[in-house]
Amino acid sequence: MTGGKALTLESWCAGAGRQFTRFDYQGHGSSSGKFEDGTIGEWKSDAVAVLDEVTSGPQIVVGSSMGGWIAFLLAVARTERIAGIVGIAPAVDFTQALLWPRMTDEARRQIEEEGVWYRPSEYDPEPYPITRTLIEEGRNNLLMPGPIPFHGPVRLIHGMLDEAVPWEHSLKIADAVASDDVELSFIKDGEHRLSRDSDLSRLISAVQNVIERV
Repeated sequence: MTGGKALTLESWCAGAGRQFTRFDYQGHGSSSGKFEDGTIGEWKSDAVAVLDEVTSGPQIVVGSSMGGWIAFLLAVARTERIAGIVGIAPAVDFTQALLWPRMTDEARRQIEEEGVWYRPSEYDPEPYPITRTLIEEGRNNLLMPGPIPFHGPVRLIHGMLDEAVPWEHSLKIADAVASDDVELSFIKDGEHRLSRDSDLSRLISAVQNVIERV
């Protein structure tokens, strides 16, 4: 959690006098474990543990990409604790809705027969492993087509040049969430990471807007 979005939020919260918590899932960043050993359910459990053991009171959850999926899973698991959600290119159900349909027959064969496929990454010179366990266990955590039983404010930000998670996916999420207080912001020249200064300003504005609504 040393990326631009997390550090920008931390700095803004410090200046605004608000508490802030950030963490890496198992197998990510500074946390122990290997990515290939992880599952959506385990990463959701990480988020629940941090919420229960580190924080108190109502929380606004911010999640980017897969973190957007975890944010909604957390809201379902701890409805009484989650006051609002901000999602950046949220990849809800990505293992089933985005990843599996895009795989070649050979990639699917490797997953089904060998248990793992190494997917090339545009952000890292090394490919990263997609395991059969990740795909199969992910099906236990699907939220679409909904309804997703969350009724607080939701703000989704998505770049329209995002090749990893198509911007149309946020429209589907907005339709699936039970809340009537859902707003989407599309950035025409924005890509998946949305880490430019202008993108970070939009993120802070979205968080401020949710704070005003809760």
